[in-house]
Amino acid sequence: MYLATKTIVDSIERLGSVNPFYGITYLACKEGCLPVGESKEVSLDSLTKRFMDKVHKLHPASKMYFQPYESNTRSKRWVVPRYPSTSLQITNTRGFFAAFIHSKINRTWGWDGNYINILAEKLEGEPLSALDLGVWFFRNNNWSEDTSHQDIIEEFFAYFHITPDEQRKLFLPIESSLVSKLDFQETATTWNRLSFYLPSPSDVAPERGSTLSYLEINNVGPASQLIIEPNKHLNLIAGDNGLGKTFLMECIWWAMTGTWPGLPAYPKSAKYNASIIYGLSGMEGGQNRNKIIYDMVQRKWSREIEAAIKPGLIVYARIDDSFAVWDPVKQHQDTVSSLKYVFSNNEIWYGASGSIEGLIRDWVKWQNTTKHSPWNIFKAVLEKMSPPDLGMLIPGEPVRMLGDIVDTPTITHTYGSTPIIHAAAGIKRIITLAYLIVWAWHEHKIAAESYNVMPERRMIILLDEIEEHLHPKWQRIILPALLNVQSLLSHKLEIQYIISTHSPLILASSETLFDKRKDSLFHLEIEKDTREISLSKLDFIKHGSINAWLTSQIFGLDQPRALKVEETINLARDLQLQDNPDIKQIANVHQKLLNELSADDPFWPRWIYFVEKNGVGI
Repeated sequence: MYLATKTIVDSIERLGSVNPFYGITYLACKEGCLPVGESKEVSLDSLTKRFMDKVHKLHPASKMYFQPYESNTRSKRWVVPRYPSTSLQITNTRGFFAAFIHSKINRTWGWDGNYINILAEKLEGEPLSALDLGVWFFRNNNWSEDTSHQDIIEEFFAYFHITPDEQRKLFLPIESSLVSKLDFQETATTWNRLSFYLPSPSDVAPERGSTLSYLEINNVGPASQLIIEPNKHLNLIAGDNGLGKTFLMECIWWAMTGTWPGLPAYPKSAKYNASIIYGLSGMEGGQNRNKIIYDMVQRKWSREIEAAIKPGLIVYARIDDSFAVWDPVKQHQDTVSSLKYVFSNNEIWYGASGSIEGLIRDWVKWQNTTKHSPWNIFKAVLEKMSPPDLGMLIPGEPVRMLGDIVDTPTITHTYGSTPIIHAAAGIKRIITLAYLIVWAWHEHKIAAESYNVMPERRMIILLDEIEEHLHPKWQRIILPALLNVQSLLSHKLEIQYIISTHSPLILASSETLFDKRKDSLFHLEIEKDTREISLSKLDFIKHGSINAWLTSQIFGLDQPRALKVEETINLARDLQLQDNPDIKQIANVHQKLLNELSADDPFWPRWIYFVEKNGVGI
């Protein structure tokens, strides 16, 4: 068994106040059996470098060392390869030179006879934790399941030849070291696991193509705390109006990009610390979690540390019909400050100078230059997302509208050909979504080729209220159609979908495609006892009929009926439960049912039996 990743990370955090001399130079000299009271020929720089090569190489692709000890900032814990002969050498000679016997002429080093007392005095009453140093040093050792804190401490003392006098004067007593529970796991902790908690080295390019793996929002927006851990493929978020679905989507965009597509989220109150914690998961298995605290003085969210994992291509369909698009290749260039990423509905259709040509111009351009354009992909996406009642959405020949100077695309369906600017709201919504997805992917491939980088293999589609403007017939097919887009863009592309919905038809349509290994269902609701908003992950249950979805936990209706009819049926059921129901009340409720229920309603048989049993004439 191996020490658990969280156990290692906890020890790393506690070592943050330790001077690097004790964690590196002292241990390197103890491991190298530096003599006491005399000296021997040895290079202290070489000794510390060999030690750091063995212990402090964390990232497999980095030449830098990770040192968990005292530094100016968290990001400076990564040090350059020459660190043993530069910064650490200065620490050794300026701060701890008195602990050594050293001859510059003969390049000899040894411990001064009083070195223990000198080192103890430098600790200033803050003794070292042998447990935390042992966890850090032995983090990849294979331990038995019954390993205790004392076992690790004793192994540490033995390995580094720590004398009883050193143990007493430099280290915490064993009983004071039992600060946390030791947890174990079946495999050794790799950088991929540690990257979830630690910053990445600056000499390694951020891992690209991440998806969202964790989001925790504290004292911000409508709830005291919301936590969501999205799955890698389909994520459906349901809940009543006003509980924060749109707010959650905006925070997801911010977590991935560091920008707000609209107004920033603000703390609920200045009395409590507001924070957003987000975790990204990279293509190569790396994970990274960052906590951003709202700065009440500067009144902003400060993200000073560059993300170690960069998000993939993102398309976000917002509730107000605007769209946000994040291209990691374009955003990485020097033009980031002037690059537009949020487009109004008007800009999407008619263009924004220097950012997007717009649906109308691009449609005609793609249609007329099919060889080098995404025209075939766009047509295929439209075909997949077509409404069942209108038939296939097929692009027609462009037309010149009266008084216009540009050609306008047309869409052909069962009822004829229509200029797209005159199409119904639902068709416009789907055309816009199809265009933005195809446009974003096409532009990303062009940018990747221009900057000589590989296109992303991951894409994130955020869709707030997927059913907006759509007829129920269309709501049943839009989700399966959207999931098919992935294969149309590229067989190498993975898409993470995060979709909010009010529609039981959307959820019912997911029954045949939901895979609990890579898909998740989340529910926003108000807790009855606390009146707090909560977000929970639910087991996906196939309810079958739409009525069954309406009365499920997600929608919470008592009856899949009009509210007035539901109230009358509840009155009828209350009467049925009484031992001696009032005849007049039965007759009164019966008349209401006659006025409100259809003749073949399934409630009639049981009610008629009840009425006749109680002698009420009907």
